[in-house]
Amino acid sequence: MAQPETAPPVTGTPTPRPALRADLPAGPGGAKPKQPFFYGGQAVIEGVMMRGKSHYAVAVRLPTTKEIVIDRGELKAPIYTHPLWKLPFVRGLALIGEQLHLGMKSLIWSANMNAGSQNIEIGKKEITGSVAMAGVFALVIFIGLPLLLASFAVHRSGSFLFVLVEGLIRVGLVLGYLAAIALLPDVRRVFQYHGAEHKTINAFESGWALDVPSVRRASTLHPRCGTGFLLVVLVVSVVVFSVVALFHPNLFWIIASRVLAIPVIAGVGFELIRFMARHRYNSLVRIALLPVLGTQKFTTREPSDDMLEVAITAFNSAREGEEESAGAAA
Repeated sequence: MAQPETAPPVTGTPTPRPALRADLPAGPGGAKPKQPFFYGGQAVIEGVMMRGKSHYAVAVRLPTTKEIVIDRGELKAPIYTHPLWKLPFVRGLALIGEQLHLGMKSLIWSANMNAGSQNIEIGKKEITGSVAMAGVFALVIFIGLPLLLASFAVHRSGSFLFVLVEGLIRVGLVLGYLAAIALLPDVRRVFQYHGAEHKTINAFESGWALDVPSVRRASTLHPRCGTGFLLVVLVVSVVVFSVVALFHPNLFWIIASRVLAIPVIAGVGFELIRFMARHRYNSLVRIALLPVLGTQKFTTREPSDDMLEVAITAFNSAREGEEESAGAAA
């Protein structure tokens, strides 16, 4: 998932790549021109969600008719509009909230569209229950299990070595889990749509035409991807938990710190991934981005042309919402 960034919306002709660089020449009066809004997105079931500054759109291809259906809406909730959620380090929490709100909303809609086309009904309770179970599973596997395994390997739970071993185990579990689920055909299709989402945004940010042949040439990797953000978060967590280890906490506070530190880790991780994305052409940043881009190979696959068509439709629909708002405000 490519993450959106807070900046003015883009309307009209796509902006060429140089306009996205952080080292833009100064404009009149020595002021730097404002950077365009960087669109974000997410793969859903048989489709893609694209998110703009004030609008989003989800496009899904129905399995029976092969028709592309679209759900488009305006982002009016405070988490999208209130200045508080745009502050540095706070916007990392906003990203998590967005995934719980917009991400789940889009996923539920795509699931119902696919199920409805096959005369299958999926209730909101069933989907919410499945997500809750997945959340509990994630906490046990990616927080509880690394703590348990690290305690067997390193007996001093308040040491830096313990934190380092715990972090390495957590990275291994996350990457292993992603590699395993990628073997499932349905998950592989979601990863293909993830690749289609990245290709579409990369093509747009390069100033290419948004048609299938042009978007096909773009990369499936993007510096603002949620998978890369996850890796940055895992690295930041090692640093944060190392600071906690200086106080030699007991088992209770070790476990509590893993939960209570989530806002701090998310905030710092988001600022780091945002900085690297905006300075992606810097030589040192390019090196730092290599593992961030490398982890995306676990969650992206080359999409088919019909998947690219769905991603382009979602992107254009989100932009139409932005342009209509800009026109109404003019």
